[in-house]
Amino acid sequence: MAHVSVRKVDIAFGTVSVLDQLDLDVQPGEFVVLLGPSGCGKSTLLNAIAGLLDVNRGQIWIGGRNVTWAEPKDRGIAMVFQTYALYPQMTVRENMAFGLKIAGLPRLEIENRVREAAAILQLKPLMTRKPAELSGGQRQRVAIGRALVREASVFLFDEPLSNLDAQLRNELRVEIKRLHQRLGATMIYVTHDQIEALTLADRIAVMKDRRIQQFSTPEKLYQQPANRFVAGFVGSPAMNFQAGVMERADGGMRFRSGAFELPVDVMAHTGTEVELGMRPEHILVGESEGQDEGGMPATVEMVEPMGAETLVWTSVAGLPFSVRVDQRRRLSVGQKVSLRFPSQEIHLFDRETGARL
Repeated sequence: MAHVSVRKVDIAFGTVSVLDQLDLDVQPGEFVVLLGPSGCGKSTLLNAIAGLLDVNRGQIWIGGRNVTWAEPKDRGIAMVFQTYALYPQMTVRENMAFGLKIAGLPRLEIENRVREAAAILQLKPLMTRKPAELSGGQRQRVAIGRALVREASVFLFDEPLSNLDAQLRNELRVEIKRLHQRLGATMIYVTHDQIEALTLADRIAVMKDRRIQQFSTPEKLYQQPANRFVAGFVGSPAMNFQAGVMERADGGMRFRSGAFELPVDVMAHTGTEVELGMRPEHILVGESEGQDEGGMPATVEMVEPMGAETLVWTSVAGLPFSVRVDQRRRLSVGQKVSLRFPSQEIHLFDRETGARL
């Protein structure tokens, strides 16, 4: 286990800035996910930690050593890439052992490391096969095994599941989680898939526009997003957003957007332009208009069955809201219902800055 510290790092390609004064602190044994859309700099940051890219300014520390200008082989890291990059002419055993042979390790130690990694990743029945005889998931397990035998202090994963189909992604995600629990190693994992991030990470660094927008636990990112971008990027189905203004009424504050009004607990200046955010699973669906006290009349416009749950698209005072309900709840297009918006689940963001109020 090793501590990883990225300190005020700048990276630019010519005149294009990719990372700007970026800080990241990963504790020993922690599983950190770098999450963000394509082009936000997450793979660039991972490659800089690995030593595959030079930084323009700043420092990178691993295990208490300044490795900013150290070669990748001297950083104590192992990396798993998006593509499997296996040697096609070699067997699984030979692929896993090759790096250790090049490093000059004794034959017995190589065999022991390969055998242990194969047991952890359930590769024993496949050791004599070549990559062409393996499925995509098996090839990626071999790539992980090749990194695992190095017994590195830090493991880096660059979107290792993105080339797999949905079922294999789910299976390997569970295996990576188990691997971390078994090894207790420091792991940094890049993905644009928020489900991977939420299920794997101890903490998630959400990235956008060359910087980390929020670095926190999955629970806090979901419950207390720092800004409008994080709120919209984390959570599935996506959070509902509506633009409006703050008004003072009855001694408190209200959010208003056209004919839609909601009392809110946030204090703000009258006329402040904001965006209201509400997750689909937090909106409560009641009976038809007039039968649910405190509810707002709504009309069902579309129903999307999703297995264990159903996503229902509704219209409230002319505004669209998606609502997640149990699949046993039978709703149909055109049906009149009422919606309630619990005040403790309402999020408000400044429309100009995007910051959470």
